[in-house]
This record gives sequence, structure tokens and C-alpha cells, in this order.
Amino acid sequence: MKFRILTILFLAAVSCKSPEARYPVTQKSGSYIDESVQRNKELLTQEETYIEQIIEKDSTRDYIASNNGFWYFYNEKNSDSTNTERPEFGDIVVFDYNISTLDGQPIYAEGEKPTREYAVDQEKLFSGLREGLKLMKEGETVTFLFPSYKAFGYYGDKAKIGTNVPITAKVTLHSIKTKTNNESNN
Repeated sequence: MKFRILTILFLAAVSCKSPEARYPVTQKSGSYIDESVQRNKELLTQEETYIEQIIEKDSTRDYIASNNGFWYFYNEKNSDSTNTERPEFGDIVVFDYNISTLDGQPIYAEGEKPTREYAVDQEKLFSGLREGLKLMKEGETVTFLFPSYKAFGYYGDKAKIGTNVPITAKVTLHSIKTKTNNESNN
């Protein structure tokens, strides 16, 4: 009887032991990540230099450098001083856009992409366009120059845009339905 009690106590004590971490047999130094970071920095520098050369050659437009890592200019600017509304989180925007290479070769021609309705920051959209829409007012047309990391990055769009391709996107913002208007309609 004592043996059974001792066995049960022993098993209970052993089974309460927490699991121990297992360490890898081999450890890697992280050199692959360091090399990848270096490659990405060099790629970004090349793309930014190329975009800056395009801007220098084009004296007909006033380019603006955004705080988000891309450049843009207005094709049509909304000059109505009473309309200062820009899209914010949750607003619904309706827009059209086309995409071309930095050299102007069409990737998605005008009208090839359907008019899009987009809930700001609540749906998938490549980061540059998501940030660019927030800079626009209703009725404006803006051309954005995006380095590849602000466009479709390493993966491309799995259709017409390949790996690490910087792009130009011409965007027309048709309407903004503010979040407060959306809530009152429901």
C-alpha cells in the first residue's frame, strides 16, 4: 500500500514538471537576412535615383515628395476652397486608376481596371495607393510615382506586374462618402 502511494506521489511530482526548451542542433548567423537587407537598400537607392532623374527631366510638372516614400503631381487639382475633405479611416471612396511603368509603358491601361469602391484602410490595396488616396480630394486626378516597395514589392500582382517593379499610377477620385454619412445611412 505504501508503495502505491509513493509511486502515485512520485508520478504526480514528475508530471508537474514544465517542458524544457529544445535548442537547435545548428545555429545560423543571420547572414542571409543581412544580405537581404543590403540588397533591398541598394534596390531602393537605384529606384529612388531613377525616379529623381525622371523628375529632373520633367520641368512641366510640380512634383511633391510625400512623407510616405513616393512622389506625385496633380493632373487635375480641386481648386474649390470650401472642399477640403480628404478620405479618412472608414470612409468609402470611389476611384479609377491605371498603372504604367516609370517609362510610361501601360501595364493596366485606362479603363482596364474597373471603377473601385474602397473602404479606407479596411480593405486590401497596395500600400502606396492606400496612402495616396488619403492625400486626394474629391474630383482630383493625381499621378503617383511609387518605388517597388510601395507598389507590389517582391511578389508583384501575380498577373502583369513582376518582382520589384516601380510603377506610375494615375488615379481619379470620384467621390468620398464619410464614415459619419455611412453610419447614418444604415
